[in-house]
Amino acid sequence: MTIRIDRIVTRGGDRGQTSLGNGERVPKDSARIEALGALDEANAIIGLLRGTLPTGRNATFIAWIQGLLFDIGGAVCMPASPPRPLPHAAEALQAMEQEVERLRADIPPLRSFILPGGTPAAAHAHLARTVVRRAERRLATLARQDDIGTDIPACMNRLSDYLFVLGRHLNDNGAADLTWTPASPPPDLN
Repeated sequence: MTIRIDRIVTRGGDRGQTSLGNGERVPKDSARIEALGALDEANAIIGLLRGTLPTGRNATFIAWIQGLLFDIGGAVCMPASPPRPLPHAAEALQAMEQEVERLRADIPPLRSFILPGGTPAAAHAHLARTVVRRAERRLATLARQDDIGTDIPACMNRLSDYLFVLGRHLNDNGAADLTWTPASPPPDLN
């Protein structure tokens, strides 16, 4: 597929509306545009995560994830009734589940909740997970208004699972996880 974008400044959105992929004009704060914006934000933070990873399997998989998020955005921006199925959704879900299990195999089970952080790469993975969860919530709002099918919510849910496990993997397979201590007193900083 060849894409050509000749103009960036179109002035089409100057009055608070934008166009969907099918040409329909909608308010920029509509549920569909909110979902698209959240997907864009998720992809951007995953791009930051990608920049912290060395070349290899995880970086390759994250690059594929960025393409998947573009595919999801493309499906969301082209409303249809019934919704078009997300291309390769079954394979995408299977790939994410396999990566979760591959990474999880070397990580001990959790004995506490963990705090986002640790290594810079792990912190980026945890941040990406929270942004993906926000996109998932925006898609849930949209799904109450328009049928978006089941593939997109499932992929987003699986992606947040993957990012959680990736964060633990990037924290020396959980050894550098920051664990939560419930009801602890503040530290003595004197």
